[in-house]
Amino acid sequence: MPKPSDAFHVYDTTLRDGAQREGLSLSVNDKLAISRHLDDLGVGFVEGGWPGANPKDKEFFRRARTELTLRTATLAAFGATRRPGAKAADDPQVAHLRESGAPVVTLVAKSYDRHVTDALRTTLPENLAMVRDTVTHLRAEGQRVFVDAEHFFDGYAANPAYALEMLRTAAEAGADVVALCDTNGGMLPHQVGEVVTAVAETVPGLRLGIHAHNDTACAVANSLAAIQAGASHVQGCVNGYGERCGNADLNAIVANLELKMGRAVLPPGRLTELGRVTHAIAEVANVAPDPHAPYVGASAFAHKAGLHVSAIKVAPALYQHTEPALVGNDMRLLVSELAGRATVELKGRALGMDLSGERAAVGRVIERVKNLESVGFSFEAAEASFELLLRDEVEGRRRFFDLESWRVIVECRSGAAKSPGEVVSEATVKLHAKGERIVSTGEGNGPVHALDMALRQALEQRYPGLATLELLDYKVRILEGAHGTGAVTRVLVETGDGTTAWDTVGVDENVIAASWQALEDAYTYGLLRQGGTPPD
Repeated sequence: MPKPSDAFHVYDTTLRDGAQREGLSLSVNDKLAISRHLDDLGVGFVEGGWPGANPKDKEFFRRARTELTLRTATLAAFGATRRPGAKAADDPQVAHLRESGAPVVTLVAKSYDRHVTDALRTTLPENLAMVRDTVTHLRAEGQRVFVDAEHFFDGYAANPAYALEMLRTAAEAGADVVALCDTNGGMLPHQVGEVVTAVAETVPGLRLGIHAHNDTACAVANSLAAIQAGASHVQGCVNGYGERCGNADLNAIVANLELKMGRAVLPPGRLTELGRVTHAIAEVANVAPDPHAPYVGASAFAHKAGLHVSAIKVAPALYQHTEPALVGNDMRLLVSELAGRATVELKGRALGMDLSGERAAVGRVIERVKNLESVGFSFEAAEASFELLLRDEVEGRRRFFDLESWRVIVECRSGAAKSPGEVVSEATVKLHAKGERIVSTGEGNGPVHALDMALRQALEQRYPGLATLELLDYKVRILEGAHGTGAVTRVLVETGDGTTAWDTVGVDENVIAASWQALEDAYTYGLLRQGGTPPD
């Protein structure tokens, strides 16, 4: 697989800058896995970390030599210029960069005079010498060098002559790219555009990059403004990971460049991998994906208002800025009290049901949804329950089982002195299935678990396919407008069968009753998925 064109660089720093996000910690195996996903997306460069800063990053580069085969991306190591008063060839951290095996080294260098004197505690000429010496040394060792001009925009505002001199020094020493860093994330797009334009005019021939942080919620916009002004190298992190408010979200940058600005910055066909790759990386990072993230979020192309859905029924482009499939996403229609006929008809079509001639049934569905949501149900997050409701009204749902009664007992068994004792829940379910009356008892570590066990035991002998079903998640919410122990509760249950998962909902003043509603829908939907036929 050929490497991406060198005319424009998509440079990912998720493994280094992104890993500085609060609560995010990546193992070496995680970093190797994310590198492969980024390669699948087709980014030009993957910054693996700082090999001289910690044992984990040193181990990553050691293992990458034999375990990481990149088809399109080039691995980059990150580090700093040599120490004041030293020689690059003798500096231990420069040696780590030299010995990392990475074809590219990205050096962070000071471009803000105050940082040189107050943070590095050296002179302005010595800082330039540090940049020149380190770039020259690494180039002589056969490595390609990029330079991140740290705090460039602040430095340019305070002392433009020195900030520009640092860029010239890096380029003259052999740096291929000098990335202008909005390290504090405080810039706005018009400011970035003006500065990048001025730099490009003052230092012609210099290849510029942009590295933006999101502290003003403008990192993506700032990156695009820099590119419009002449930058041909953009740095960012998948899903906008990073310290404080995060780095520029590479997902949105790449999609905007390709779909809105007509710039092919990924290999052909790779943009469709964006949704899959970003969610796969979120899974490795153990960070829940943002459902409202542009382009790749689950809600990015989700439509709820009846007016919108009516228009989408005619032409999706009327309420979608681009085709979801281009970024590996899908359009979704949300059923709620705002739903109109178009929502229900399109939802039915997605389920293989032609509702164009079912005006009365569609009307009943809309009325039921509105009535149920007025008392606390939410079908946006429980599409399996909505499908069952729809089938009720259109097909007349036949039931796999009929409830006679259920009962739950919670018992606290006294322990030793000052011990809280053992709390055990026991549930009894009485129901009718396939012409039989069944009484089943189950124990669990809580009342809902016990109820689930009793229901499962009652049905599994009659419906063996239930053995593959598993309760994956259980959420309870106290609804607004009610307080204390008598409040109305909404229960959402997520159930899976090993290949897919579905969500169901129940609402009641009694949390166990609400749980039963959600469980009953979950098992019914699971049996329908397995092709089961309810008895007459």
